[in-house]
Amino acid sequence: MGSVLTIRGGVPLTGKVPVRGAKNLVPKAMVAALLGNSPSLLRNVPEIKDVDVVTSLLKLHGVEVTKDPVTGDLLMDPKNAKTAASRDIDAHAGDSRIPILLCGPLMHSIGEAFIPDLGGCKIGDRPIDYHLQMLRNFGALVEKRPGGISISAPKGLKGAKLELPYPSVGATEQVLLTAVRAEGITELSGAAVEPEILDLIAVLQKMGAIITVQTDRVIRIEGVPELTGYNHRALPDRNEAASWASAALVTKGDIYVEGANQQDLTAFLNIYRKIGGAFDVDDDGIRFYHPGGKLNPLVLETDVHPGFMTDWQQPVVVALSQADGVSIVHETVYENRFGFTDALIRMGANIQVHRECLGSIPCRFGQRNFLHSAVISGPVQLKGAEIDIPDLRGGFSHLIAALAAEGTSRVTGVELINRGYEHFLDKLEGLGADFDVTDGK
Repeated sequence: MGSVLTIRGGVPLTGKVPVRGAKNLVPKAMVAALLGNSPSLLRNVPEIKDVDVVTSLLKLHGVEVTKDPVTGDLLMDPKNAKTAASRDIDAHAGDSRIPILLCGPLMHSIGEAFIPDLGGCKIGDRPIDYHLQMLRNFGALVEKRPGGISISAPKGLKGAKLELPYPSVGATEQVLLTAVRAEGITELSGAAVEPEILDLIAVLQKMGAIITVQTDRVIRIEGVPELTGYNHRALPDRNEAASWASAALVTKGDIYVEGANQQDLTAFLNIYRKIGGAFDVDDDGIRFYHPGGKLNPLVLETDVHPGFMTDWQQPVVVALSQADGVSIVHETVYENRFGFTDALIRMGANIQVHRECLGSIPCRFGQRNFLHSAVISGPVQLKGAEIDIPDLRGGFSHLIAALAAEGTSRVTGVELINRGYEHFLDKLEGLGADFDVTDGK
């Protein structure tokens, strides 16, 4: 058993927290270093578990990774890239899903890849079918073997005309990382266009790739025979910024998020203001605070960018439990993301989850028995409880609820939060949270 977090709630969080590079960009940019014929430098890198996992995977494949002890910047040299043993990949990958994105770069650099059976947060199926089909379309040979999947390209990778049935972020990244050095032109329709995708495109363009983002989610990539290294500063993590914003609102606090970028948070900021939260934007970040008075209920639907991001939903649900009236949240991106509400209900939240689509956005989960809509009635006084964290964003949402609750909460599984939140316990301490950390028995 890991650490146990004992939280004494009811203390408004106040102060400043820094937010560095995005969890949804940095590991992918690290993988892209495999594509270059010279070293790459990645700046603004957060100290999170996913970065450690990819660092280990790159080293297993012969990439020299050097971390600046002062800045944390990563220098990655792929000149000695090699095949790694499947058992070593499996051991280092753990529950991360990042290894699937190494396929294209590894085939370009060493001619083959092995991907262990993948883990990840328990929020939905998140199938890798899209990834494998994309790779087959490039001419890759995909073979299931004990413990994972072997992928090779005996005749080389060729550009292809591709279409995604849903704008999957991971599948779009797979196509980008594979197409940039495939022979010929690749056209991807139905692509994801999240800010992290556009930042990955910026990384690849610095390396020498030719990529055009066209209208209606179409991305066109002209393959080139070789790429160089890059020097890039990762965009800030908008998901972490939104999580701290929700924490300020739920605890009636005042948090300045250093590094928060208004442009990447537009949809979130609109909802935050509608609920009744306040924010002030300056050149270095955004101040989020509860201005006093009642919070407002609303109807909210998650969607792919530029809609309201699914990763923002869970912390906002906690805020809506404090709103004066009935709110409806329709989750259209991950089918099982409302599992985290069980703990909130035990804490006193009035939340009902439904199989029906309670919204106007066409949804893949309708009539499929997924509990993907929630009705939240408030305000309620949350009470301390025993909580076992189920996933990354849900886990942070549980922390927010515990910090606002009356009484004491005992939280286990906090290690999951390290996947995406840098030094979150240090940040909580700096904001005045009242908690202790002990080893579980």
